[in-house]
Amino acid sequence: LGNDGIRDSNGQLLILDFKTLGEVLFNGQATVTNGKFEFEFVVPRDIQIPVGNGKVSLYAERNDELEDQTGFNLDILVGGLDENAPEDNQGPLIQLFMNDESFVSGGITNDSPVLIVKLEDEHGINTASGIGHDLIAILDGDEANPIVLNEYYQAEIDDFTRGKANYKYRDLEDGLHTITVKAWDVYNNSSTADIQFVVFGSDKLEIQRVLNYPNPFVNYTEFWFEHNRPTETLEVQVQVFTITGKVVRTLNRTILTEGGQSRDIVWDGRDDFGDRIGKGVYVYKLTVKSTLTNQQVEKFEKLVIL
Repeated sequence: LGNDGIRDSNGQLLILDFKTLGEVLFNGQATVTNGKFEFEFVVPRDIQIPVGNGKVSLYAERNDELEDQTGFNLDILVGGLDENAPEDNQGPLIQLFMNDESFVSGGITNDSPVLIVKLEDEHGINTASGIGHDLIAILDGDEANPIVLNEYYQAEIDDFTRGKANYKYRDLEDGLHTITVKAWDVYNNSSTADIQFVVFGSDKLEIQRVLNYPNPFVNYTEFWFEHNRPTETLEVQVQVFTITGKVVRTLNRTILTEGGQSRDIVWDGRDDFGDRIGKGVYVYKLTVKSTLTNQQVEKFEKLVIL
């Protein structure tokens, strides 16, 4: 590699010789107990049949302390085929979310949302980049430019059958979008899943799907809404009115959500003086204000107390 054009004192081009590694067969996590740990996983069918040396790279960190360790080993042999492997004809289970795992398909996001892909398969997920067997995400049907998610996937702690891949999109156009994800297990069985979302650019505060749950209720309900300002501090107010327009309860909260859904405001059905209000139908107004831009939006909905 000498593409930066740097030369030594004799005018010779400085070239660094290096060897590239193959694709990652497994990326997982394990619990360390008394200095010992272990991994188990099923090797993908896409590995090369001839046995050869592989590389194991390790990284460890101590919980709640600024201490970590690294290491690697080149003695492991990889290759071959288990002719007695159990049969598997089912593809992986795929769950898709945007920004956080409370997202519901069709909801709203900012213009740089994070795609969350949760995968599960009894024999594990294939990230070995076999021909046509990549873990991919396709935005709005653009199959010519898939996003390869192999390197973003990591198995759960002490469980090779489940894992997650997070991928951040950037500067998406406003409007409705669809992402299709295709995943393969280590036996090369595939599955696909879709998710839809509506982008509202971060220049305008938007809220949707305003509701309270449960509804009707007796003495406990939560106020839910979706917004396009993840990781931004928002001021939220809920005012509950009688049908004639009298305010019976005002709730004020400051919230900060990692994703685009809030479920942080709860109400016990009592008025501003602590008294339980009567059964019946009430109207509530949910107001959301950005602390960064001072933009404010509001929506009205109904609730029923039993």
